[in-house]
Amino acid sequence: MVGPTLTEISAAAAALEDAIIRTPVLPLSASRWERILPDCASVTLKLELFQQTGSFKARGALLGIRNLTADQRAAGVVAASGGNHALAVAWAARQAGVDALITMPRATDPERIAGCEALGATVQLYDDMAGAFTAMNTAAEGGRVMMHPFEAAHMILGAATCGQEYQSQAPDIDTFVIPVGGGGLISGMACAIKQTNPIAQVIGVEPFGADSMYRSLEAGMPLRLEQVDTIADSLGSPLAMPMSFGIAQAHVDRVVRIDDGEMLHAMAHYQTNLRITAEPACAASLAAILGPLRDELAGRHVGIIACGSNISLARYAALMEAS
Repeated sequence: MVGPTLTEISAAAAALEDAIIRTPVLPLSASRWERILPDCASVTLKLELFQQTGSFKARGALLGIRNLTADQRAAGVVAASGGNHALAVAWAARQAGVDALITMPRATDPERIAGCEALGATVQLYDDMAGAFTAMNTAAEGGRVMMHPFEAAHMILGAATCGQEYQSQAPDIDTFVIPVGGGGLISGMACAIKQTNPIAQVIGVEPFGADSMYRSLEAGMPLRLEQVDTIADSLGSPLAMPMSFGIAQAHVDRVVRIDDGEMLHAMAHYQTNLRITAEPACAASLAAILGPLRDELAGRHVGIIACGSNISLARYAALMEAS
């Protein structure tokens, strides 16, 4: 078995039950969606943005920190992130009484920085993400435990609990459309989904400007991009990595790409129809079924996910105005 087994996933879900929210699912069947959605048998949305700290990342981060040894807890943890992972690690560390250092780019949305500090984490700012990752590596060499945003067994297992949960809530879904950043979410969810329903389709979604998983699956090995260019900072991983890539390769049917304009269009639909202020990554699944997947979904029961939304009103307004 490539990736966690159903037994391992169920055990992880039970271990998280005291702290993690079983996020709701919503059938997009209201009349306001009729002329917007493709001609599917049904479209169901999992509202994972209502998870602790606003994203699925809380699941894996809490698993990882709870599994630390006593010596590791005493040393503290470090994570480099400009978004949802930073908030998740800060929250999970606070839950466990562990000191957390978060290294972030200066351009990070100020609301995310403030959120990490409010959770008790120490935040250090650097000129760019490369500088933040260098600082994280230095802190890890000094003894702190590195909390990688996706290339870690606990992050994939946390995402798998989300996949298992989604299937139990909406067992009729036969096509899952899942955003791809580094690959932790889709590898974990796909691993859980395919073990329960091997004939279900799992389709990933990446921005054209950050399509490392698409290119890696095409090449048959993990690749690094020369540059990242997308408004979806939560999907902006410059590379695929061996563990998450290997699980995705085993369980994901394919990956499609969308442009930034399609995400902005989907963000507007969420605001108009559900009053959800979605960050670009949160709208990626919807953008894919309205765009490149639209014509092939007729008659299918489709599941999409609002994977997280930590965006300030100022940033949201700036994106929508620019569009």
